[in-house]
Amino acid sequence: MPELKAKPVRASLTYLSDLMSPPDANAYGSVFGGKILAMIDKAAAVCAMRHAAQPCVTVAMDRVEFMVPIFVTDLVTVEARINYAGKTSMEIGVEVFSENMAKGTRVHTNACLVTMVAVTKDRKPARVPGLILETPGDKSRYAAAVARRKARSRA
Repeated sequence: MPELKAKPVRASLTYLSDLMSPPDANAYGSVFGGKILAMIDKAAAVCAMRHAAQPCVTVAMDRVEFMVPIFVTDLVTVEARINYAGKTSMEIGVEVFSENMAKGTRVHTNACLVTMVAVTKDRKPARVPGLILETPGDKSRYAAAVARRKARSRA
């Protein structure tokens, strides 16, 4: 199998935004967690597919805590970046922000890690390119991801 050319983190950086409307919310006007989880999953998938240049599937999503409510008329932006690339799997770091455009305020609402795996047409795991770490942030996120992988393998 030919060696895949490594890619920088910036090459797969993904932003996904959506304006929250009444169908996205409960009776109290706060957005359903499932709506936000779907946005997180979609942004992570796009980020992973950009890096892998092939289909990717979600394997795991770490603990997600909703720190502050998101309301109807808020603009939600999900930012996804690859933290780690292994042989077939990738860890995608996702952050969610809610913006009240009338007030001009932007709030960090939650963050999580999503593990994605590249797959072939037969749904078998497929190799992914390595990761080029260009910034101190890239290096820090990569080191933290490696530490998490080691901790999981010991558990």
